[in-house]
Amino acid sequence: MSVYKVKNQLFSKIFIIVSGLITLFLSCSHLYSQKTYVFFGSFNRDKTSEGVYIYQLDTIKGKLTKVTSFNGILNPSFLTLSPNGKYIFACTESKTPGAGSVSSFKFNPEDGKLTFINSQKSGGENPVYVTVHKNGKWLVNVNYTEGSASVYPLSEDGTIHPYVQNFQFSEGSINKKRQDRSHVHAAVFSPDFNQVFLTDLGADKIRSYMFDSNANEPLQPAEIPYLPTTLGGGPRHFTFHPNGKLAYSIEEMGGAVNAYEYENSRLKSIQRIDTHNDQYKEEFESSDIHISPDGKFLYASNRGYENNIAIFPILQDGTLKNIAYQPTFGKQLRVFDIDETGKFLIIANASSGDAFVFRRNPETGLLKKVGKRTKIKGVSCVKIRKY
Repeated sequence: MSVYKVKNQLFSKIFIIVSGLITLFLSCSHLYSQKTYVFFGSFNRDKTSEGVYIYQLDTIKGKLTKVTSFNGILNPSFLTLSPNGKYIFACTESKTPGAGSVSSFKFNPEDGKLTFINSQKSGGENPVYVTVHKNGKWLVNVNYTEGSASVYPLSEDGTIHPYVQNFQFSEGSINKKRQDRSHVHAAVFSPDFNQVFLTDLGADKIRSYMFDSNANEPLQPAEIPYLPTTLGGGPRHFTFHPNGKLAYSIEEMGGAVNAYEYENSRLKSIQRIDTHNDQYKEEFESSDIHISPDGKFLYASNRGYENNIAIFPILQDGTLKNIAYQPTFGKQLRVFDIDETGKFLIIANASSGDAFVFRRNPETGLLKKVGKRTKIKGVSCVKIRKY
């Protein structure tokens, strides 16, 4: 073999090695540039104190590091993000007599900066839940105290316009102390975003509306306007399974999860199972409900005496089986969230004013606390997003 050929082969091998190293470097750089942010709302009770907090999540160790916070708004009780992650929408002036609003913010994931855009009246007292259509053009908010729902147009720059629809409900249910009238607690779009379900704790109903995103007034009553739920149960939060064929609702007062089959815009009840430990028999305060991204496990939180998360494997027919309870290490877990990889679950304990990160075991569904306690006074809500 000539010296020329040997040199050519040597250069070829060096080129392949260097190319591989460059590709690896670029790949690692891309992974390193990705950031996972955690957004917290709080009952700050005072516009001069911090209301929204932003942390970055270390996706290896599970550690939370504060990035920034925002004051100038009152009691942001619930947060949601726009589909593209550029905007944050919040229920504001919650638990404020005679008031209520929804607010929007622009978020820059490069520097973690949060900028206030605007606010609009919520159309009722004590807004508690807000959600955005997948096209980013509509926002739906519900108000607990007055039992109402409002629909707002959104601009591309995140501006919220005055609501174009406001539905007021009045009827209550059997528990005169808690269900004197309607108390709507959540608004959830169907998987195809052509329908909205409103969980009415006060009336023991899951209300159903069709949603036409091209109409000036997109929310219209469905053919079957509501599904009755267990009397005195008080449905609070609601979620769909990733397969789009199952749905689940948690009862705040009944301490139970209801499982449903979802087909042709209708819910069909298939199971009602307790979220609470057998030793607790009354005064339930169940709150939030989420399903792991792989669709294998459902998590339901209990407040009050229990302060834990009930863990359920989801069986093939959509029914649930309770396997464990995970203590929350605090009081009054109001809201929790699971990151899109299913690796972490983060909780917000409102009364004890703290947040904790748990690592999920994808095989067993069990949770293990990682990292340290993150102190956030009056923490009301948590959302996780990778950028």
